[in-house]
Amino acid sequence: MTASLEHDLLVDRRRLKRRLLAWRVAAVLLAAAALFAILGRGIGDVAGGHLVRLAVEGTITDDRKVIEAIDEAARNPAVRGMILAIDSPGGTVAGGEGLHHALARFRAAGKPLTAVMGGTAASAGYMIALPAERVFARESTLTGSIGVILQSFEASELMEMLGIRAEMLTSGALKGQPNPFRPMTPEARQALQAVIADMHAQFVGLVATGRGLPREQVAALADGRVYTGRQALELKLVDAIGGEAEARAWLAEAHGIPAGTALREMDPRGTAERMLGLSLRAAMKALVSEWLAIDGARAVWQLPR
Repeated sequence: MTASLEHDLLVDRRRLKRRLLAWRVAAVLLAAAALFAILGRGIGDVAGGHLVRLAVEGTITDDRKVIEAIDEAARNPAVRGMILAIDSPGGTVAGGEGLHHALARFRAAGKPLTAVMGGTAASAGYMIALPAERVFARESTLTGSIGVILQSFEASELMEMLGIRAEMLTSGALKGQPNPFRPMTPEARQALQAVIADMHAQFVGLVATGRGLPREQVAALADGRVYTGRQALELKLVDAIGGEAEARAWLAEAHGIPAGTALREMDPRGTAERMLGLSLRAAMKALVSEWLAIDGARAVWQLPR
């Protein structure tokens, strides 16, 4: 009788916990929806507006969400300016170009843009700094590397030693070049070199325009080498030595944006996506906590007496 009564009490307790769990999850989702509604009416609408900080780290590729977030910030009247924090060795030419143009649109919207280089801001990492009105670098920052590279390997001799032969059918003599399974033909080398030269010319043009330098001067610097921050300053590839504190001070002096202005990280995810992620994490945490409590009660009831 006693064991049966304890079992019935435990079952009732578990039912009650499940009902409470359902209400807690509903409350979390309701709170997230309310927060979304508040933010949706004007995220960032704080007194005096705010700055946004976009961190670009690692390899730069063509990222549609980042570009859309930049364009949205350009349209948002609460955004007073941007700090672009770069720590990247480079990436694809198209990725750097797309980000460069998006940042140029941000500045064309009448909003100040300043770039701050970290340990590395080379190749495409340097390209995206060019639309900035003021570019800061550390003395030891590695930047520059103004150039384009196309790499492949050729293993035809190794394959011949192994008795392996690659067969390839193409629609033209230059299709499938470079090919790691056969030597590059002179015609293919010439055609690919022309592609590299055109991309390089585009890069040089972006630097000349962004830095306000003669194209011939930039071309002399654009042999692919990297420069330290101090060297880049002497060559007028950057504007000053410093970090984000110096960037904030410059924004205050040049654009009247107080150093204490709120700074928000730019998240390329949409507001709805951010809120959904927050609510799901909170709901999962509540679920796990409650089920652990239920399982703990079951384990206690099953202990031998």
